[in-house]
Amino acid sequence: MKDKAILLVEDNPDDVELTKMAFEKNNIANKVIVANDGVEALDYMFGTGMYAGRDVKDMPVVVLLDLKLPKIDGLEVLKRIRQNETTKLIPVVILTSSAEQQDVIKGYSLGANSYIRKPVEFDQFVESMKYLGLYWLVWNEPPPLV
Repeated sequence: MKDKAILLVEDNPDDVELTKMAFEKNNIANKVIVANDGVEALDYMFGTGMYAGRDVKDMPVVVLLDLKLPKIDGLEVLKRIRQNETTKLIPVVILTSSAEQQDVIKGYSLGANSYIRKPVEFDQFVESMKYLGLYWLVWNEPPPLV
């Protein structure tokens, strides 16, 4: 399963580095593709824009999606992923600092598979990434490609 990529949609470079460090600390060796905004995320998923020509049959095993993104916000990214036949079954985990109940409700109503609030403490974040990795990369049975 380590040959499958994780799409990390995160605009904060510090959070990108923390996530990569947490994966490394937990021996999660999957390739991490980083999209810095909603447009980059959608370009990666659909093989458009800067990712034109990318083999869209090679989808990430899971998308880790922040909500507060430039250009196109995370909820709109999720909505567009779920509207497309090719991408609608790919697991999307909202990974955000937002504690807004409306974000939780809207995320699940748009088809998020999980909603995780980023812990503030690094050790807690590392622990969260450990279980996230175990669940989505080892224990979970991903959907077959459509």
